[in-house]
Amino acid sequence: MGIQHEVLGKKGRFYLEIDGEQKAEMTYTFAGDNKIIIDHTEVDPSLKGQGVGYKLVEAAVTYAREKDIKILPLCPFANAVFKKKKEYSDVLF
Repeated sequence: MGIQHEVLGKKGRFYLEIDGEQKAEMTYTFAGDNKIIIDHTEVDPSLKGQGVGYKLVEAAVTYAREKDIKILPLCPFANAVFKKKKEYSDVLF
């Protein structure tokens, strides 16, 4: 299961495609040069219980660490993941 990443100007997204069809997406917006704001996460019901939402957040954390930026998780799902996964606290804004 490969999470993909795309930057579109001041916005970006982490997403999962299966057989050419998008099945999950987490979107964010850049806030300056060193912060992203996660604003939405959506996973197809067919993938429920497979940890896909967590994998999207994990991809964002990896990206933030690589780019030395911080994350502000305004999306309720992403925010809940950050509260559970204390090991991600280093990238929180």
